[in-house]
Amino acid sequence: MYSLEISLRYSPFPLSIQKKEYEDIKRIYDEIKDFMNSDNQNSSLIELSCEKVQDKMITVLAKEVISVQIYEKSAVAGGSKRPGFSLDI
Repeated sequence: MYSLEISLRYSPFPLSIQKKEYEDIKRIYDEIKDFMNSDNQNSSLIELSCEKVQDKMITVLAKEVISVQIYEKSAVAGGSKRPGFSLDI
């Protein structure tokens, strides 16, 4: 299971969704990255759905997204990777 986590401007808590396939989560990641790179994001909405929680849907205003990341959910329990951005070298 792969998680996509989005950080929003002025929000202390990230939003996240889960997908079973890496290709699905990578496609969404690339779409959000394109929205963030675009000059025409003033009124664009990003709608996301989750495979783990079937009724979970998230819609955010593209201009409010400040970061996006992908991580493998099963790896969190194993300790090999942890979600978030790390400055450890």
